[in-house]
Amino acid sequence: MSGDHSTGPSNRLASETSPYLLQHAHDPVDWYPWGPEAHARARETDRPIFLSIGYAACHWCHVMARESFRDPATAALLNEGFVSIKVDREERPDLDAVYMDAVQALTGSGGWPMSVFLTPDGHPFYGGTYFPPDRRHGLPSFRDVLAGISEAWRERRADVERAGAAVVEAIAAATTSRPGTPGAVAPGTLRAACAALATDFDPRNGGWGGAPKFPQPMAIEWLLRHHAATGDAEALAMALRTLDRMADGGIRDHLGGGFARYSTDAAWLVPHFEKMLYDNAQLARAYLHAWQVTGDGRYLDVATETLDFLLREMALPDGAFAASLDADTHGVEGATYTWTAEEVDEVLGATDAADEPGLAAGAAGVADEPGLGALFREAYGVTDGGNWEGRTVLSRVRDDATLATRHGLAAPAVAARLREARRALLARRDARPRPERDDKAVVAWNGLAIGALADAARHLASGPEADRAAAYLAAATGAAEAVVAFAVDEDGRLHRSWKDGRAGGPAALEDEADLADGLLALYAATFDERWYLAAHERGAAILARYRDPAGGFFDAADDAEQLVVRPRSVQDNALPSGGAMAASVLLRLAAYCGESAEAEAATAAIAGVGELAGRHPLAFAWWLVAMDLAVRGVDEVAIVGDRADAATTALVDVTRGSFLARAIVACGPDPAASAIPLLQARFALDGRPTAFVCRDFACRRPVTRPEALEALLAAGEGPAPHADGAVLP
Repeated sequence: MSGDHSTGPSNRLASETSPYLLQHAHDPVDWYPWGPEAHARARETDRPIFLSIGYAACHWCHVMARESFRDPATAALLNEGFVSIKVDREERPDLDAVYMDAVQALTGSGGWPMSVFLTPDGHPFYGGTYFPPDRRHGLPSFRDVLAGISEAWRERRADVERAGAAVVEAIAAATTSRPGTPGAVAPGTLRAACAALATDFDPRNGGWGGAPKFPQPMAIEWLLRHHAATGDAEALAMALRTLDRMADGGIRDHLGGGFARYSTDAAWLVPHFEKMLYDNAQLARAYLHAWQVTGDGRYLDVATETLDFLLREMALPDGAFAASLDADTHGVEGATYTWTAEEVDEVLGATDAADEPGLAAGAAGVADEPGLGALFREAYGVTDGGNWEGRTVLSRVRDDATLATRHGLAAPAVAARLREARRALLARRDARPRPERDDKAVVAWNGLAIGALADAARHLASGPEADRAAAYLAAATGAAEAVVAFAVDEDGRLHRSWKDGRAGGPAALEDEADLADGLLALYAATFDERWYLAAHERGAAILARYRDPAGGFFDAADDAEQLVVRPRSVQDNALPSGGAMAASVLLRLAAYCGESAEAEAATAAIAGVGELAGRHPLAFAWWLVAMDLAVRGVDEVAIVGDRADAATTALVDVTRGSFLARAIVACGPDPAASAIPLLQARFALDGRPTAFVCRDFACRRPVTRPEALEALLAAGEGPAPHADGAVLP
């Protein structure tokens, strides 16, 4: 791994599978993994616990490791005065959530690396994020922190313990359910959310907020859905402006596809270079849906390039997808991805187009045509001085049409030449040292990837991209089969992650919910009922083990390890909150199976969020998606017919040809033999493949013609009578 330290004796982390923990297996710090042994040692020695939480692709985690955890003098202080525990936040989201709440309560902010000091019973009494080795940037040195904590533990123990108890009381109060009125959502919440997003929107660069700037795919998804339901032009404009600017910016990998975690500036130019599976899965889906809404092929290109990146660089041998690519290459941030003008010219040359065979002159004549290297530099902002630390982060600064006009070329010719240039530069880049990859498979993130790949496969299957769709479907199926093989035990319990065939700890709510979401998408792409049944099993697990009787959901199962509080994260972060995704999944499962328990749990959770989503949409964007399903209703489409019959295919294709954000589809040849209640009791009208559309507990007349089905679905996509009203169905 990047930042790996492989000299010196190993510590207790050497037997772990997490790549992040293994990065620290040779630190001079006497690290423990989280577990009974570490807590027993703290009680026996009467020492406080130093808890360090991070992840493999975290740049500042590497920095603190180099500066402090690999420094013998600092390690000696830790070993003499503390029991030190290292945690991979991606393996233990429950610990990360609880102690991040604590750090935020103590300091007002949080991040990674997370540095928390605990009593032996786990109560947090002091915390922060990165501490430098020397006093700077207004921060105390890490050694100063250690000395101060040690002195307080010796001399003012009662004060420390009172502080820890107060922090636990505060975070417990913050995670207590505050249920809203059952079934109620404030009038106008969805409209208010759109207005709030417009108020904070950056009209020049797209997105929300300043530096650092995050992509916000959940907000984009909701805006696309809101536009589809209401025709709101402003919602669509915000979504597309953001997608356009990100696609042009340096946050996007213009050679290899995919997106970095975030931009360090407000204009999407210089990324923090790590690539996360969850970001790319969500963004691929957002661009795919933007293509469906607009018909603009550029969005489809970005979506497929992002999915192709997942298949090329993130796929694991067992069929699942790796967690992340590091920000650093051999300790240098972004080294793999940036260029100088000389490096570009070395690959592409500086010859004129007249010297390149097969290129026709444009209207301005051959003399005005740039060489391939010059054209690429002009298109992607490559300059002699660079735009970041003397090098260039590639970004699209001139489009094909502008370049065509400037040089008298046809726009398709410009596009073809730039494709050639990108292929050549990617081949050269592939020969460079690569960022290390975190090869553990996280179930929640694989669920998001399965959903993105299955959606793309479903919507591309009947068009000119059928071969690509088949590859995506194979990848989605392979990942789902890997989850079943490695992360579901013989009792049907789900694990959080696995690596090299070894399963990690128990699943969190987001694992159950994100996996169910992906499995429902895979069912919709294949109509293979094993995937519906697997999704239904995960929904049952959510109701049985995570539901709060007072409303909403906990993040940890009812029989999970008891921490100082039971974690409950309501707000969306880089991923949908587990509760928001659970609500949206349960509403769709309820539509498939016709059972009330799923819908009741979902609507109670949504009501508990209440007006917060309208006032703070970026923090509750996936709750808005769930609310959209609840207040506008789900179109239930059941198609009876053999998939080998062209008439059945024609009906199915109607459901795949446009953005039907609130539709679920089931299809099978024999309703009586189906495991899906939505299909049962249906029939083939006059022996022909037949489609049934139901909504708001009422079914429309069955149809056999594609155009009739299209009309029914188009009518359903408009706003329902209660679309922004006060009552959930």
